[in-house]
Amino acid sequence: MPQTDRDSGHFRSGLPYNRLGRGSRPLVVFQGLTFENKPQPRMTIQNYKFLGEDYQVYVALRKPGLPQGYTLKDMAADYAAMIQEEFGGPVDVIGVSTGGSIALNFAANHPELIRRLVIHSSAYKLSEEAKQLQLRMGELAQGRQWGQVSAVLLSTMFPRSGMMKTLSRPLVWLLAQLMSLSAPDDPRDLVVTIEAEDQFNFKERLAQISAPTLVVAGTKDFFYTPDLVGETAAGIPDARLILYEGMGHPASGKEFSRDVLAFLREEG
Repeated sequence: MPQTDRDSGHFRSGLPYNRLGRGSRPLVVFQGLTFENKPQPRMTIQNYKFLGEDYQVYVALRKPGLPQGYTLKDMAADYAAMIQEEFGGPVDVIGVSTGGSIALNFAANHPELIRRLVIHSSAYKLSEEAKQLQLRMGELAQGRQWGQVSAVLLSTMFPRSGMMKTLSRPLVWLLAQLMSLSAPDDPRDLVVTIEAEDQFNFKERLAQISAPTLVVAGTKDFFYTPDLVGETAAGIPDARLILYEGMGHPASGKEFSRDVLAFLREEG
């Protein structure tokens, strides 16, 4: 395990992480899309607090300063090198959102480094509507229009039509302004990751994943529709699928925590 008492920092390979929990086993979360590849505010990783009794949880991002043209396969290889260097063997992996797309690639290409896999609110590709939204975010980020980037992202968390859309606009605007206060100067990490996921479609390689796999998501997920999530689970040999009715992105709550922990605690 990494020889550090810090709850955030960088692995020797340069990948940023946040750490929580004091369990005896390591678990690596491949984090979702962020504006910048650096350790995140602690509140953003609390979704995995329930794992802290069993695991030391490392919520890991991609390396900072991603070069143009970097693919999700390249990012998966970076995770593989880090896990080999820091842990020396297989670990449990949770891939959330964009991190789930990378985790699919990781599981197929580096099976010796994974014990059990949870695909958390992700799928073998983005929905078409989500692709267009993320590409719009990338365009705005290149112009350093971080308030608008935040507003576009936040719009997925509220109703997208009807009276509630109108009522939510002041809240979206306020939250977007607050998020933009900590926006990076360089949009490269966000833009490169968006462009990489836009090109990603892993459907034909799902059958190559051999690790025991649980796929969990909400039925109201904007980024990865229930059909895409279901096709992902169906394509992975013996994978299990759990969909939470009416839940958005990402899945969370007591049922989610219970189901993921039960799966990870299984032997074999």
